Amino acid sequence: MYNILPAVIGLGYVGLPMFLRLNKKFRTIGFDIDFNRVQTLKNKLDINLEFKKSDLFLKNNSLITNKKNSLKQCNFYIITVPTPIYRDNKPDLRPLNSACEIISKNINDNDIIFIESTVYPGLTEILKKKFFKKKKIWMGYSPERINPGDRKHTLKNITKIVSFESCPKEIKKKILFIYKKISKNIIISNSIQNAEMSKVIENIQRDINIAFMNEILMVCEKLNLNFQEVIKLAKTKWNFLNFSPGLVGGHCLPVDPFYLYDVAQRKGHEAKFMLAGRRVNNELEFFLQNKIIKKIKKNKIKKLLICGISYKANVADARNSLGLNILKSLRKTNIDVEAFDPILNKNSQKKHNIKSKIRNLSKYDLIVVLVKHDIFLKIFKKNKLRNPKKYFDLFDTLS
Repeated sequence: MYNILPAVIGLGYVGLPMFLRLNKKFRTIGFDIDFNRVQTLKNKLDINLEFKKSDLFLKNNSLITNKKNSLKQCNFYIITVPTPIYRDNKPDLRPLNSACEIISKNINDNDIIFIESTVYPGLTEILKKKFFKKKKIWMGYSPERINPGDRKHTLKNITKIVSFESCPKEIKKKILFIYKKISKNIIISNSIQNAEMSKVIENIQRDINIAFMNEILMVCEKLNLNFQEVIKLAKTKWNFLNFSPGLVGGHCLPVDPFYLYDVAQRKGHEAKFMLAGRRVNNELEFFLQNKIIKKIKKNKIKKLLICGISYKANVADARNSLGLNILKSLRKTNIDVEAFDPILNKNSQKKHNIKSKIRNLSKYDLIVVLVKHDIFLKIFKKNKLRNPKKYFDLFDTLS
């Protein structure tokens, strides 16, 4: 129907599923500047373990590459690069700027560009003026909703917001033609800034809700109350919102609040609440660390096993992992500390000396669970780990 050659810029957690989805319908170019990432994907290996080898066989003569000149024939660009922060918590726009710079050297009039990365309201328009003002191109924003480790809410079946500026009917038809091949459920917004705002508040809301449960967990510990029982009772009220406590890491929740905070501050509003979740969730790392050290001293622990190092359950990634921070701190003590995470990717296992298999759990004086991987339920129930002196799991992994 249309002569469309899509390109996905950035093949990480967001870009790879987007590329694989499009590649089923069109010849698609998957571009990433990371040579190693490109090579592993060409070898049918996703180090994030989100996709199996069989998922990575390409269709429609599609291509995975790090060569910029491969983008010259493309006419529909989808940007899925990370949006991190600097050490001072200011937005780090270098990946986005780099992606736009690469596209600007290959783009033609009437080409279409969509950003999927999490940004602050107004950034899509800023990028258009900065990189594409000399071209007659069309830009839009469709916030990514990829949830790593989640096999239920996939790109195919989630609700996808698609926002774009005023454009000719033919351009609108092309946009919807592409995005309806990506997701079954499309919501159209005529405001790019509203869509940008909606994405960033999704993540801030979750960060704050988890932080509230983390704070209640810490208060229950101080009051010698059973947190699980407290929540069980609270859930009997019909409108109680149930969230689980836990370490909050990764590349979304710990980062996105600072994007909105920064733009609000630059517009003269000193946000008082949106960073509250960041303070509490970061505090949990040290709270848990102190709890573990107290248990070690009380029970004269000599050999310790830390289970679950990835930044969240059922995910192979250890980037921005608070559990990894705890492990590093405990390794500085005089305790014999080992770590076990069968989900973590092999590169991280090797880099941080983390075991993928444990044959004998009985040799450890204390086993600490930091992340609730599904596989732990099977492993620990099989070994009947219920001795409170031997097993420490603040998040109730065995429930």
